[in-house]
Amino acid sequence: MTGSEVLLAAGIDTVVGDPRWLPHPVRVMGRCIAWCDEHVRMICRGPGGLRLAGFCLALGLPVCVYAAGLATIEAAASLSGWFGTAVSILLASTTLAGRDLWDHAQAVRAHLQEGNLQGARLAVAMIVGRDTKELSESDITRATIETVAESTSDGIIAPLFYLAIGGAPLALAYKAVNTLDSMIGHRDARYIDFGWASARLDDAANWLPARLTALLLILAAGLLTGKVDRMQQGWRVLVRDGGKHPSPNSGRPEAAMAGVLGVRLGGRSNYDGVPHERPFLGKGLRGVGVEDATIAMRMMALTYLLGTLTAAGCLWFV
Repeated sequence: MTGSEVLLAAGIDTVVGDPRWLPHPVRVMGRCIAWCDEHVRMICRGPGGLRLAGFCLALGLPVCVYAAGLATIEAAASLSGWFGTAVSILLASTTLAGRDLWDHAQAVRAHLQEGNLQGARLAVAMIVGRDTKELSESDITRATIETVAESTSDGIIAPLFYLAIGGAPLALAYKAVNTLDSMIGHRDARYIDFGWASARLDDAANWLPARLTALLLILAAGLLTGKVDRMQQGWRVLVRDGGKHPSPNSGRPEAAMAGVLGVRLGGRSNYDGVPHERPFLGKGLRGVGVEDATIAMRMMALTYLLGTLTAAGCLWFV
């Protein structure tokens, strides 16, 4: 894939996003995972069998997605070179989720600015896994900022990273890994065995992109504010708190975001009625306000631009 093709793919995502009426590879992946989740349990009942089945799914789905993506592009190219390029760019755009993330975060922000707490709860429920029915305005804002930070990594920078090193097929395979983790990579009783391999593979796939995202967020904050101290604080909180998150990767962009915003993230959240305490990222800093969500969204957008230019530049000059 060329640098110009990466720019075009990012442009399509920015303008078009993810219309629900259009077929999307990730939704197809999701249906495949759900089918496997249902049918594997008819055969495998013990922990060992579920772990083996989960391992085969964690490796098999990304490999099949990669092969399908490559075959689709080659089939299109056999008809016409420009058609193959167009299909490659279109598939690449489906791996990026910047516009979708912006639209969801904007919906939450709009409800909060209107004082519509119930609408904000319903909107934030679309992008987080925690319970939202009783969230306060501060809790909704915190959830939104944490999701923006984490999703900047796995929805934007990680796909750009894999587009740069392996084109649309590899980025699609990454989305398969990420979707597997989102659907079955949980530590609850149902998925602790079946989803173990998917969770570990997602950790490996996101290790470098998450850290690149944290650095780009800090750079974006410096460019937006013109304040070196914001960048310094972002770096300090990243180094101090980035490893405190239960995830080996999510804590990096979240800690960087907390530092550059000068806010405290983390703390208590409920999942299916069960409270979970996460260490604070940015401990000692102030709580969040609605205006922080606005700044976080602008940082995400600038990080998207920086990541796109970096990926394109690497393909042009490396």
